[in-house]
Amino acid sequence: MFANLAKLGRYRALIQTLVVRDLKARYRGSVLGFFWSFFNPALLLFIYTFVFTKVLPSSHPPDMEPFALFMFCGILPWTWFSSSLLESSNTLIAGGNLIKKVLFPAEVLPIVTVLANMVHFFLGLPILAAFVIYYQRPVDPIELLWFPVIVLVQLILTTGLAMFLSALTVHFRDLKDLLGNILTLWFFATPIIYSIEMAPADMRWWLNLNPMTHLMRSYQEVLFFEGPLGHQKWLAALGVISVVVFLAGYFVFDRLRDSFAEEV
Repeated sequence: MFANLAKLGRYRALIQTLVVRDLKARYRGSVLGFFWSFFNPALLLFIYTFVFTKVLPSSHPPDMEPFALFMFCGILPWTWFSSSLLESSNTLIAGGNLIKKVLFPAEVLPIVTVLANMVHFFLGLPILAAFVIYYQRPVDPIELLWFPVIVLVQLILTTGLAMFLSALTVHFRDLKDLLGNILTLWFFATPIIYSIEMAPADMRWWLNLNPMTHLMRSYQEVLFFEGPLGHQKWLAALGVISVVVFLAGYFVFDRLRDSFAEEV
């Protein structure tokens, strides 16, 4: 496994080429093209602003105002996470013609899926930054240095899960249909449309077992909440767990890789 893992660095050019191809294919034929990467998050933010200022104006405490911005700090990285897992569950099946080539490294496909969605996440950040400025939310430049660390932890965790799911879905096709429901439950079990302080005391222990809880809280502390960061220890622990998840996901992928060509 570690020998194959060490070879990933050799595929940098291939991964870059496939990521660019994926990004171009996503908006091929559309009038606005890559501008949708900016418009989609902007439209999403406007929708949440309307819902939670006009329809449900009193559904959250004052310290979470503006609530649409609070949600957007979680929705944006969650979209990267959920889209990566949903797409990676089918990536080996869709790329069957490539996998059947003897020298093609199959693990590149789920990695490309995660990286392509990360690019869309980055393209949504200017929209988030613009509304942070519009709402005059103070952002500490020192605390902002934690942002790349949070992104790196999410990248490692998401890639590990993507490889695990992509390998299993080749053998269990029903998994990709079940995954949508799992992610819906996972979304509501993650403090994105509420803060962890709003959850009942007996439920917070369970929420703390959810790795996405600590990612979302870290994003919120850097981009939304005022005051010093208080989640570094949780983030450090999640960083270690993410590496373990990545290695476990790659281990399963490596063990099943010889069966991919037959199953797809």
